[in-house]
Amino acid sequence: MEIKDNMNTKELQLNAENIKAQMRKGVLEYCILSILRKGDSYASPLIAELKSAKMIVVEGTLYPLLTRQKNQGLLSYRWEESPSGPPRKYYSLTEKGKLALELMDEAWQEVIKTVALIKDGINMSE
Repeated sequence: MEIKDNMNTKELQLNAENIKAQMRKGVLEYCILSILRKGDSYASPLIAELKSAKMIVVEGTLYPLLTRQKNQGLLSYRWEESPSGPPRKYYSLTEKGKLALELMDEAWQEVIKTVALIKDGINMSE
């Protein structure tokens, strides 16, 4: 029985890690826009800030997302010479991106409130 319980615990831990990864992916776009609200940035500092907040992301995930956000009109970019190495692509929020971020802020607060209500067992139909 103990071996089976250990396997179940291991499966649960793997499942929990998968759930966390899916949740991170779901909020990554929001996090990127939130970082860029503070100022223009290129990929390396974006990745560093995400990692420092325990939002694990790699360049292979970030670049397609930045491209998608640019194609949606949420971001613009410009090239700047780097003091060391090749030019850097700096991303910034567009007006559309700022509006999208405001809507995401509202949606995020609503999600937090809803989850808290469900988690705490409060009857939401009241």
